[in-house]
Amino acid sequence: MSAALPPFPKPPVPTDEPVLLELTSAEDEPCLRADAARNRARLLEAAARLVEEHGAAGVTMEAVAAAAQVGKGTVFRRFGDRTGLLMALLDHSEKQLQGSFLSGPPPLGPGAPPVERLAAFGCAVLRRSVDTLELQLAAEPDPSRRFSNAPRRVLAGHVTLLLRQAVPDADSELLAHTLLGYLDPVLVHHLTEQCGMPLERLEAGWLDLVARVTRTEPVR
Repeated sequence: MSAALPPFPKPPVPTDEPVLLELTSAEDEPCLRADAARNRARLLEAAARLVEEHGAAGVTMEAVAAAAQVGKGTVFRRFGDRTGLLMALLDHSEKQLQGSFLSGPPPLGPGAPPVERLAAFGCAVLRRSVDTLELQLAAEPDPSRRFSNAPRRVLAGHVTLLLRQAVPDADSELLAHTLLGYLDPVLVHHLTEQCGMPLERLEAGWLDLVARVTRTEPVR
């Protein structure tokens, strides 16, 4: 008999308490000494310059080390691998997005009905994806980590919470993953870059999808 597989990690149970999650966990990012924090900032500044000058494809561990004038081992110790480095670059925009839907003004933040918040959430994610698309594609985690990484879990938890409020009789956890599939950066890239669809069409499609799922009139 084959050994039982370990249980798949479950996303955190969403609550009404806003909790700001970072792309890297506390285990990955222990409290840094002042000099280590400065070195990390220096490496991220060098990586950001490479993205601006050469696109995300130009961001390699070797290139960042050379731009920051440090050894390649320093970059690997700080970020682990190229995906970790790119995820750190995305951290700022991720924090802004999370702050907006967890504690910002309505309709994206608390205070609006759940359907309105869900509609605003998807539009905000689509706009962010278009603005940082190349970097998000380059930082796409491997399949084993795609659905268990911190940013995906917090997005899924937020959408699940809103669905539980808006459609109490639905399997909100599974439905949340279905809705997030519409917002996947790979799909956004295909639709905008390869199919030539404008962002406005994607936003309208999201509003229509939310209305159909929640059995309400589309948010205008």
